[in-house]
Amino acid sequence: MKHKITDIQGTFRLHNGVKMPYLGLGVYQAEDGSEVINAVSWALELGYRHIDTASIYKNENGVGEAIRKSPVSREDIFLVSKVWNSDQGYEETLRAFHTSLEKLGTDYLDLYLVHWPVAGKYKHTWRALETLYGQGKVKAIGVSNFLQHHLEDLLQTAQVIPMVNQMEFHPFLVQQGLINFCHSHKIQYEAWSPLMQGHIFEHSVFEELAARYNKSVAQIVLRWDLQKGVVTIPKSSKKEHIKANAEIFDFRLKPDDITLLDGLERGQRFGPHPDTFDF
Repeated sequence: MKHKITDIQGTFRLHNGVKMPYLGLGVYQAEDGSEVINAVSWALELGYRHIDTASIYKNENGVGEAIRKSPVSREDIFLVSKVWNSDQGYEETLRAFHTSLEKLGTDYLDLYLVHWPVAGKYKHTWRALETLYGQGKVKAIGVSNFLQHHLEDLLQTAQVIPMVNQMEFHPFLVQQGLINFCHSHKIQYEAWSPLMQGHIFEHSVFEELAARYNKSVAQIVLRWDLQKGVVTIPKSSKKEHIKANAEIFDFRLKPDDITLLDGLERGQRFGPHPDTFDF
């Protein structure tokens, strides 16, 4: 399947028609205050229009401050946050959402995600997201770290099909079957930890591809994400990395090289497993 990849502000269209920029800045582990404010400010300055945070990152205040200070208008920024595990449940999620809005200093989100599939709770959490969506307080709703069996379970009662599933995704954890399942339900796949938490720099296959295209290892892998139709949000607090991560629109990976990267799948996670994560 060919995906039109044009530039840093290019988008994939979600099943409800909302346009989601396919490249964003992740701010996991960026400290609240100057670190996250600088990262978001640089990203917006460099043309990024998609910022991904979460209540558990404890930096929503800084993200909100950077957005307010930016000359880019709020309407042009795709802002994402997530409800944390201890806040799941119907009423709890509604409260958590409003807390996130207050911290971010905005009156709506572009995308709100269920951070992890907390057993016995995620269906109630999803109902809260459907309520917020119905009220127009969020433009799109989705999930994160939901495997196929979680999605199948959720879809039995969901009134609204999730628009996004954000998963750990990189050449060692492709999970093509899950991508196909999401695609068949028009759920947009999105990558977290696209650079394997730095481990991509330890493998020669990436270096060989980088040399062949005269690009960095990170640029090869991020380009692969986009050509697979996967939204990606590489995290960085360094201006040069934020800039370099966006310099992926002047080349295209050949089909054979996409296949080569797909073939590195080994089911290896660098983050927790959704079925065994200790909530």
